[in-house]
Amino acid sequence: MLRTRIAQGSIALLALAAAQGAAADEDHSAWRLFIADQAKGTVTVIDRDAPDQRWSFDFSGPSRLYGSPSGQTVIAVQSDDDRVDFLHSGIALEQHGDHSDIAINDPAATGMHLTGPRPFHVVTHGYETAINFDRGGYASFLAEGALKNGTLEVETFSQNRAHHGFAAQLGDVIISSVASEEEIEQGSAPQRVGVAAYRADGERVGEVQTCTDLHGEAFSGRYLLAGCKEGVIAITQADEGADFTMLPYPESFPEEKTGTLLGSAAMQVFLGDYGRDSVVIIDPTEAPYFTRVELPFRRVDFVLDPAMPQYAYILTEDGTLHRLNMLSARIEAAESMTQPYSMDGHWRDPRPRLAMAGDRIAITDPAQSLVRLVDPVSLEETATIPVEGLPYNILAVGGSGLMH
Repeated sequence: MLRTRIAQGSIALLALAAAQGAAADEDHSAWRLFIADQAKGTVTVIDRDAPDQRWSFDFSGPSRLYGSPSGQTVIAVQSDDDRVDFLHSGIALEQHGDHSDIAINDPAATGMHLTGPRPFHVVTHGYETAINFDRGGYASFLAEGALKNGTLEVETFSQNRAHHGFAAQLGDVIISSVASEEEIEQGSAPQRVGVAAYRADGERVGEVQTCTDLHGEAFSGRYLLAGCKEGVIAITQADEGADFTMLPYPESFPEEKTGTLLGSAAMQVFLGDYGRDSVVIIDPTEAPYFTRVELPFRRVDFVLDPAMPQYAYILTEDGTLHRLNMLSARIEAAESMTQPYSMDGHWRDPRPRLAMAGDRIAITDPAQSLVRLVDPVSLEETATIPVEGLPYNILAVGGSGLMH
């Protein structure tokens, strides 16, 4: 395994439209919705509070959308087309201790892209973004500073073999999933059997830690968590390499596992799925670690609230949006929001996806060609935004600050 650097050259920044007019030092908030179509390569960009102001970008195929650590770059992963494209979000926030500055421009194509065999999982942490190429057996690491400057510089970390996995920087080491070395039939994927720490030159630090059927990863505070058949493995920095602790599922739980994880940026807590009809609140610092919350119907999607970090929102297949208090482990409110979307069928059938856009929850409703905006306190719908086609994956980018 080896992490090598490939400089792909400086890409000249495109000229962006002038910032929206505002008086000097005016406090301003802006949220922008990036919406990928389920059936084609169109990404529609809409200003949340001025939905008639919108832009459209066409890529090779349907995209899953991720924000870079700063939010200034939107990453469009087209797994079936072996390609990753990048957009300028048009919103830049700069922290100045007691306040933030905000600059608002039109979104724009960067002209930068990556190609490789089946890009899939994307992990952002600190000042880096890692994209796993499942059929290539490597992950590409992108530095945030270079992306912000309009440069695509890639460091490649080679894994033990091609598999559906992930890699992420943790302190001085890279944490990577590990696949079984057993022979497999042609067209099959190797089993994920563990996770390990590596130096940048590819040398493994310590032993491979058992984590069968590894899937799903997230950061919160000093912890990186990954879902396993045996439990959830917690990973922290160490003087040499990393420390690994398996958090076993409680014996009282039904026989399921966690495969999707979200980590809070404001407090030490994770939210994960557990099977199809429950979620688990995970505190990696204190046994029994897991609190399971059963849902009345199967889960379609869920999202954390960065501004009110005790809350998460879960949409179930009957079309109901639930507000979960992760401190009390109680569903405090629920409101019907969309028509039912059955979880039977193909995993990628057009179903709603959630994103937090400031003080609104944004919900794609592909059957109605809409994005719905919902007040997180009252769970009342405040607006609907028509979006042509099948609006599916969604990313919200924005914030507030002073415009000078």
